[in-house]
Order: sequence, then C-alpha cells, then structure tokens
Amino acid sequence: MKKLLLAATMLLLPVVAFAQDLPPLNPDTDASRINWFDLQKLGPVPDAKGQHYGVVLKTLTNPYWRQLAEGYRAGAKQDGSRVTVQAAQGESDQIGQLSIMENMIDGGYKGLLISPQTDANLQPAIDEATKAGVAVVDVDDAVVSSIGHFVGNVQRDNGVRAAKWMIAHHPEGGKVAVVEGQAGVFAAIQRTAGFSDTIKSAKGFTLVASVPGNWDRQQSYDAATTILQQHPDLIGIYCNNDTMALGVVEAVKAANLLGKVRVIGTDGTSDAYTSIKAGELTGTVDSFPKLTGVIALEVIERLVAGQTVPRVVATPQALVTQENMARYTGDLASQEAALKQDATSQQ
Repeated sequence: MKKLLLAATMLLLPVVAFAQDLPPLNPDTDASRINWFDLQKLGPVPDAKGQHYGVVLKTLTNPYWRQLAEGYRAGAKQDGSRVTVQAAQGESDQIGQLSIMENMIDGGYKGLLISPQTDANLQPAIDEATKAGVAVVDVDDAVVSSIGHFVGNVQRDNGVRAAKWMIAHHPEGGKVAVVEGQAGVFAAIQRTAGFSDTIKSAKGFTLVASVPGNWDRQQSYDAATTILQQHPDLIGIYCNNDTMALGVVEAVKAANLLGKVRVIGTDGTSDAYTSIKAGELTGTVDSFPKLTGVIALEVIERLVAGQTVPRVVATPQALVTQENMARYTGDLASQEAALKQDATSQQ
C-alpha cells in the first residue's frame, strides 16, 4: 500500500501515458465507441441481481457527483444489484481518492466504477485491480489513457455547444471569455478547446481571456471579477462546470451586468437549473449525470457477465436554457425518451 501511495505522489506531476497493450485513449475520437442508446444492440442486459459494485467518486461536495451517485443507486434499484458509493473529501484530494480505491479492490465487489480526479492519480490502484481481476470502468470526466472502458460524453462538444449559442444569439460578435477547470484534466482541456476553436472561427468574436477556476466557485468569482473590470463590454463567459459558472454569475451580478453578460456552464446540476429558472445563469450544457450513472452501471454489468462492449460508451448531452429546460426536467424515463428523440432527429 505504501508503494502505491508513493507512486501516486509521483503521479501528481505531469506524466506520460501509462503504457499498456491498449493505445492511449481519447474518448472523443476513439474508433471503438458506441452511443448510449445503442447498447441494446449488444443483447439483453445480464441478470445482475444480488451483485455488488463499488463506486469511487471525485467528491460529494459538487452536486454533479451527487447526482451521478443517485443515478447509480437508481440503476441498482432497477436491476436488483447493490452499489457502495465513496468519495474523496474534495476535488483536489488525489491521495485520499487513491486510498479509497485501494481499499475497495479487496472488498468483494464485482467491479468498480471510478471518476478520477486527474488523468493519472488512480493509475496505481487501476493496475492492482486489473491484476486482481476486478473490472474497472472510468466514468466522467478525467480520462485515464490506459483504461479499458470509459463512459461519458464528448467533452469537446460541451464547449462547441456553448460557443454556437453565443454565436447564434450575438450575430454581431463581441468579446467572450472562458473560465477553465483543473489544469491538465482531459475534460477541462477539451471543453475549453471546443469553445475557443469554435468562437475563433466565427466572424466578429474575440476571446479576451481563458483563465483557470479549478472547479472552484470562489476562484471563479475572483477570476470573473478581474475579467469584467478589464473588459466591461464583455458579452459572454463559458465555464467548464456549473459550480464555477454560479460563481461567475455572482461576479456578473456584483458588476451590475446581469442580462448583458451571458454565462453558460457545464454539467446540468440542480443548482444550475434553479439559477436558469431564476433568469440568472443563461444555460448549462447538461451531461445528465443521473442517466449517466444508470448507463455506466449497465456497462459494468455487461462486462462482468463477459459481454464485449466497445471501449467508449458516449452518453447524452444538451444545452439547456429557459426556453427548453421543461423538456429535460422530468423523471429518468421521460428524460431518456426526450434524449433519444433528440438523437434520432440529429441523425
């Protein structure tokens, strides 16, 4: 165990992708992928009644991860399995999260569903789980490049959707900014690139700032305050998650710019929906964490039963604003039906 913790400490530094037989994973582009609504094509879902799965979350302080945990529990209730959910104390407690996963490896679980804090911090425990024959699935949003299976959305598309909204609603262009997530994390990199590349390709737009908020509300408030002081004519800010977006909204309100500076977040948390309904947050690119939990549990059940599942299972996403939020606020069944309809109309 001490060797693993030492290795984890080293992994807090930038690293080269861990070498395995599998090529380094980029779930946004990997050729071995399937859409969540096509899982039925793999055959019936195996009987998982009585089986026990372990869940390792980034934290429970962020509502996104609490909603993902709710999804796991809902899925387990549907199929008669059990899940035990554990999480690190905060989104920067990398060693604490590693310790949790290490202790779960010998816990008698059929498989582990993990959401790493970084692309590397759980690698030692993943290696140990693989040796022990315990199935592991990476679920949102950091990506372990050597992982065998990943469940999550197309991270780049989160930023693209936010940028397209800005372009559609400001045809004259204007100044925009990005508040990024944790440096080096796949999701933050891809979301930022998706927004930045799309905005830069549009006529009349200028990206005046792209600064880290590290998934933190206060840091994002401070960052947005500085940006707004430097660019009082800003028209929009895209944030890599909803926690940061809500901090940015507070900065916009403090500067008396609500309604003039549009703020779009990412994740689809309940707090974001409340803010959108109140007319403060403009929108969120919803990743539907509850439904993602149900999908991820099905994936690991298929793997444990010996089924062959593509390396990447792409989960749903949609940009939600006041205009369309009613479509996505029902129970899981109605939410799933709406998203399947979306997918059909986009094909």
